[in-house]
Amino acid sequence: MEFSLTDLEAIVAARAGSGGSDSWTAKLVAGGQSRAAKKLGEEAVETVIAAIEGDAKALAAESADLLYHLLVVLHVGGVPLSDVLAELQRRTAQSGIAEKASRPAG
Repeated sequence: MEFSLTDLEAIVAARAGSGGSDSWTAKLVAGGQSRAAKKLGEEAVETVIAAIEGDAKALAAESADLLYHLLVVLHVGGVPLSDVLAELQRRTAQSGIAEKASRPAG
C-alpha cells in the first residue's frame, strides 16, 4: 500500500491529541497556530533554497518537512485535507489563468 497525505493527516491528528512530551507534533499543536505557522514558513524557505540549489535529495527531504508542517497548520486551523483537495479539484476544472481571474480582487 502506498503512503498518502491522508495517512499523514491521520498520524498528525493522532499525535496532536497524544499530549506526549516526546511528540514534536503535540508540542507544535500546544504552541498554537502562530508557532506551527512560523515553522511552516521556515520549512517553505528551506524548500525554496533546496530547489534553487538544484539538490534533488534535499528538495525531497525539505518538501516532506513542508507537507508535514502544512498538515499540522491545517489540523490546528480545523481545516481537513479533504477541503484542500476539494479546492484543488475545483481549481483544476478550469485553466489556471481563468481560475486566478475569477478570484475576488484584493
